[in-house]
Amino acid sequence: MTKTPLALLIAGLLSLGAGALPLRVAADGVAVASAAAQIPQLAYQRFTLPNGLTVVVHEDHKAPVVAVSIWYHVGSSYEPKGKTGFAHLFEHLMFQGSENHKDEYFKPFELAGATDMNGTTWLDRTNYFETVPTTALDMALWMESDRMGHLLGAIGQPQLDEQRGVVQNEKRQGENQPYGRVSELIQAEAFPANHPYHHDTIGSMADLNAASLDDVKQWFRGYYGAANTVLVLSGDITVAQAKEKAQKYFGDIAPGPQVPRPQVWVAPRQQSTRGTMTDNVAQTRIYREWNVPSRTSDELNQLQLAASVLGGSKTSRLYQRLVYRDKLADSVSVDIDQHVLASMFQLQVDVKKGIDPARVEAAIADEWARFLKDGPTADELARVKTEVRASFVRGLERVNTQATILAQGQLYSGDPGQYERDFKTLMAATPASVKAAADRWISHGDYTLTVVPGKVDAADMATVAGRPAASGAPAPKLSPKGDYHVVRSDVDRAKGVPQVERFPDLTFPALQRGKLANGIQVVLAERHAVPAVQIALQFAGGYAADHGRKLGTSSFTMGMLDEGTRSLDSVEIAKRKQRLGAMINTGCSLDACTASLNALDDQLKPSLDLFADIVRHPAFRDADVARVRGQWLAGIAQEKSQPVGIALRTLPPLLYGEGHPYAIPFTGSGTEASIRSLTTADMRAFMADYIRPDNVTILVAGDTTLDKIVPQLDAVFGDWTASGKVPPRYLGKVAPPVHPRVFLVDRPGAQQSLILAGELAPSTEAPNNLPIETMSSAFGGTFTSRLNMNLREDKHWAYGAFSFLREAKGQRPFLMYAPVQTDKTADSVAEILKEARGVVGDKPLTAAEIDKIKVGDVRSLPGSYQTTAAVMGALQNIALYHRPDDYVQTLKSRIDAQTDAQVNDAAKEIIHPSQLTWVIVGDLSKIRAPLEKLDLGAMQVLDADGKPVAGGK
Repeated sequence: MTKTPLALLIAGLLSLGAGALPLRVAADGVAVASAAAQIPQLAYQRFTLPNGLTVVVHEDHKAPVVAVSIWYHVGSSYEPKGKTGFAHLFEHLMFQGSENHKDEYFKPFELAGATDMNGTTWLDRTNYFETVPTTALDMALWMESDRMGHLLGAIGQPQLDEQRGVVQNEKRQGENQPYGRVSELIQAEAFPANHPYHHDTIGSMADLNAASLDDVKQWFRGYYGAANTVLVLSGDITVAQAKEKAQKYFGDIAPGPQVPRPQVWVAPRQQSTRGTMTDNVAQTRIYREWNVPSRTSDELNQLQLAASVLGGSKTSRLYQRLVYRDKLADSVSVDIDQHVLASMFQLQVDVKKGIDPARVEAAIADEWARFLKDGPTADELARVKTEVRASFVRGLERVNTQATILAQGQLYSGDPGQYERDFKTLMAATPASVKAAADRWISHGDYTLTVVPGKVDAADMATVAGRPAASGAPAPKLSPKGDYHVVRSDVDRAKGVPQVERFPDLTFPALQRGKLANGIQVVLAERHAVPAVQIALQFAGGYAADHGRKLGTSSFTMGMLDEGTRSLDSVEIAKRKQRLGAMINTGCSLDACTASLNALDDQLKPSLDLFADIVRHPAFRDADVARVRGQWLAGIAQEKSQPVGIALRTLPPLLYGEGHPYAIPFTGSGTEASIRSLTTADMRAFMADYIRPDNVTILVAGDTTLDKIVPQLDAVFGDWTASGKVPPRYLGKVAPPVHPRVFLVDRPGAQQSLILAGELAPSTEAPNNLPIETMSSAFGGTFTSRLNMNLREDKHWAYGAFSFLREAKGQRPFLMYAPVQTDKTADSVAEILKEARGVVGDKPLTAAEIDKIKVGDVRSLPGSYQTTAAVMGALQNIALYHRPDDYVQTLKSRIDAQTDAQVNDAAKEIIHPSQLTWVIVGDLSKIRAPLEKLDLGAMQVLDADGKPVAGGK
């Protein structure tokens, strides 16, 4: 399931054809966008087939790929009482195969190199999407049309039972997370019991259990007709081709019956209401929600601006008040969930530990009242609008996102160009218009939910009743009848899925190299699709540089860079980024630290000036350090309340052993003790050792040339000097354990157990890196891999089960991961062990399994490098792992050259079932005894810090 937050709306306003926007210069010399800015166009053509299928086409020929996005106008709001969760369950069934392809739906797409592939369900729609090489478009359309028109003969009780189990584990997995049941409760309290939005999309366990095969068939007949569907094709395709192929594959599918369409019903509350929930969380969190108009209402655009001003960023009013001024909270956000019948305006605040939530609520009320009294300032609106304009200029490089925007407009508003009208409304908004919308919709009628830490018992997990039924519910209206008819197709479906015989070649820019006056190397990949430039300063170091220091030093120090320079405080930095439409980020990975800039062409110089100031002149003011330290400690506590966070903090020290640079929490956040003791002197020492001109490579991707960018970079970084030497790196070699080890972390009441098993594999720089990665993908890295097919598809004990490699310059972890239902924990461990033993024993990877990964990897290359960000990612890996400049261009030949023996040898090199280290997070009262019967090896109970629990052996 996916939501549509404000960020997606803003993303939805983007387009590829954006040119530079006219700007004016403010008094402080920082440019801001003019209100007369032109609106970029996302050009499209729309047509309707005789059977009622609406098709929207957008041409974008920059890469040889096409996004296929198909949206059915049905979601969980269409479910009758007693059938909650059915829309989402049916979405899963659509991946079970069809009458003419009775196999896993993903298989042909994996072989074709599809990217961006999935399906999602939400309140008002169900969508399915994939991006495929242009030459695989016929295959994709055959597959989509076969399940739309030819599904029921392939769906029986076994398929229903399988996916019911998968969905129930998806529900358990979500609810097993901290705050995992919040959305269900808020939705039930937001809308009356007789409102279509009263229940959440995943539904109740009881209703999922009650779903029958007859329900499946009726749902398909009622909602999956052609006239209830929008097909969007975006990418390397022409309108003529789209018309021919849409008619060919979809023209003979029945239009379906008229659909009873739920009608707009905002159902705002007149009085404030509140509730409290106890959960296994690290800190108190306050949620507040108001019902606001439909996503199709112009007023929602005004409220989006209000949300941004109130809590959309570090410069927002509530962040400034609660985090900076009063020091009551660690984080604040305000956003809108947009839906068709009504939307949800939501505030979220993480209360600082030890603070009375009543004080937080009083401060919120005070700021809310100020906003309602005076509205936003002109400067606040101008900064938010500039961020939106900057997003327009950067454009939508990913064709799947283009397709999403057009599909949303057509499905919800009957106009693929709805994004353009929304943009105009946003740009025309005034302080008065935003204030008026806020007065009407967010001045009263809120629901407040306070989630407090504590023990969760069975009563807490009971279904919530929520808001009672209310009068005024509008009756559904039938969709237009239409004069629809089918057209005969000459597609012979008995021949099966069309074979893809040809595949386009990858186009990747040749790398160019330059040098600054002080010797800093510059690597450029030109890409002129949009008028923006991305720059990354990549420093050797990363979390591993914490070795011999306090854990978390590297990532905390990098996180402090944009919190203030010698001449600017953190708020002024944030405001300047908004006015410039620039994005500046700093952080670390295991082996590198990076400072990055994404700037508009016409604002590159002032953006570079700000960027250089942030990197070279951090202030590390005591007040800023104290504020960030509090947020950081809260983040560590949050990690230790999440099953995956616990496992990723616990397993690496066990794998690498004391004293190794990688024997740290792989989140990079450090420990509470280390962060509490971290000083500005520690941070400045780290900067002096690692964030220096002789330890950096400057990587550039985007709309520039080497002749242009080198002088611009030289102006801000060319005089940068450093003294001393970069500390040497000693990663060492770790011997495997003699025997398997099992570590348990107790999480009482958990609905699922998180299983993580690991070993150490060779470095990413190893000569056989590609066979190692191919092996991992075939064993557990794709949907149709062995692990996932076993635990999800065959057993349906998990929502997903995978293996993966963490990139590293030293030995890297090979991990097997599965969150499984509690009562199947031991059985799941046994199955993982069986698969591990098999792949290095009597069931090595087959030629077909290996070939599937190889051809998929090669054929996905054109779709993988659509965006400048993807190109930048390749540059970073080339620099970090000392790869040749033509690494991407020559990847196809090296992938093809792998032999089956090399891939299976990689499995034998890495997977040693008798040397696995297991970390299992779950309810020990239910899982320990069954695990002991497996006789895996020595078993030890740890706490969330990875420390032994007394008497826990």
